[in-house]
Amino acid sequence: MAKVLLIDDEVTMVQMVTELLRREGHEVFPFSSYNAAIETLEAQCPELVITDLYLDKTRTHGLEILQKARALNPPSTVIVITAYATIETAVDAMKKGAFDYLEKPFKVDDLRLCIQRALSYNDAISENIYLKKQLKKKYQFNQLIGNSPKILDVFKMIERVADTDSTILILGESGTGKELVARALHFNSRRQFAPFVPINCSALPENLLESELFGHCKGAFTGAINDKKGLFQEADGGTIFLDEIGSMSQVLQSRLLRVLQEKEVRRVGDNVAVSVNVRVLAATNEPLEKRLKEGTFREDLYYRLNVIPINLPSLRERREDVPVLAMHFLRNKIHPRTGKLYNITRKALDVLSAHDWPGNVRELENAIERACALCENSTIRVADLPPILRHYASDEGEEELVETPSASPEAGAGMIVGSASAPPHTPFSQPVGPLRDFMREQELGYVNRALAQTGGDKERAAEMLGVSVATLYRKLAEEDVVN
Repeated sequence: MAKVLLIDDEVTMVQMVTELLRREGHEVFPFSSYNAAIETLEAQCPELVITDLYLDKTRTHGLEILQKARALNPPSTVIVITAYATIETAVDAMKKGAFDYLEKPFKVDDLRLCIQRALSYNDAISENIYLKKQLKKKYQFNQLIGNSPKILDVFKMIERVADTDSTILILGESGTGKELVARALHFNSRRQFAPFVPINCSALPENLLESELFGHCKGAFTGAINDKKGLFQEADGGTIFLDEIGSMSQVLQSRLLRVLQEKEVRRVGDNVAVSVNVRVLAATNEPLEKRLKEGTFREDLYYRLNVIPINLPSLRERREDVPVLAMHFLRNKIHPRTGKLYNITRKALDVLSAHDWPGNVRELENAIERACALCENSTIRVADLPPILRHYASDEGEEELVETPSASPEAGAGMIVGSASAPPHTPFSQPVGPLRDFMREQELGYVNRALAQTGGDKERAAEMLGVSVATLYRKLAEEDVVN
């Protein structure tokens, strides 16, 4: 149930609405004066505020309460009521952030319905904030995997430039994680709540790519039966990620250059340019300098894109990160027959570290996926690895087991800085705290187990746990507060 602040200078109205709200189980703070209401508003931060627009026959106080309620963090949802309703007052209140507007006298059922809608809206906003927080957490910097000097230099560069609007060119071989870096840049910038729109420029022929990027008008070409917004317009306010930019034709290069220079796009078949506010991130797996020498890539566009280059090292250049990555890919994977988390032997990790990995991190992930599918129990050994790797193994020594640390579903989603060989804590080495903290940890651990088993499906996890989806979100929000 919600905290509700009620302000009206008619005492009978306050009494009637207070009784209604308390019957519904809400915690009500009723007031008939402005000053006392403001103090409680700032102290309690209620989910819902119901206020008369004309307190003491003046309009000022009602609007002030509305503005102060919307300025809270998180903002309160506000329902405005008044006996002096006009279209102008309604529009003014809605412009200033009111959720709804009721004219006196109103039916009790109308008020009850309005309150239910306002609180449902509050729940949806809270869930949206939580999901956005989880999305940002998924791509936060301390979840980028690697301990090697080369990758740590990359992480430092990402952190320095994420919250700028500079165009960035991400360079690296296929499979090194260029799109993941682009997402990290976006979700850690001031644009994080605006769209992130990726497109592979090598996946479409020139005419389709032009339509996808810039849009088209109805009748612009055969098959253009409707107007279509391009991806630059879809990404307005956010970020567009142009993967494999080197494959773009010179005609499209010139159009892209104009977008970067003029901050506007023109749809195919249209004479009117549309302004866009988009940050451009581009990536390529081949040196653009080579394309410059061949005359297939515009020099002026190259310098526009290459404002800040980020070079991703290949996996063979950071072999010390292979065990960390391998352990990361095994986190929360459960063997279908044993029901246990997967482990891996030290010898298998050594074999993985010896390989050059021409397909980089993507190839390593596929190798781990294959090993998990083929191993007979929950322990991955050299024999479970792809045949191309087995010649790296020596015949000496036993296959010593390396424990795979478990992690929450969120931690397994991005990349994690850490050591695969970090020693686990024993139960007696950890400090003992209040029992309620232990019970909370056990509960959150059980919730995360359910999420792991359902692949992150919160509806199925809630059903398994015997709770509502709203309760599950509240438990996960508590985990954010604890962490």
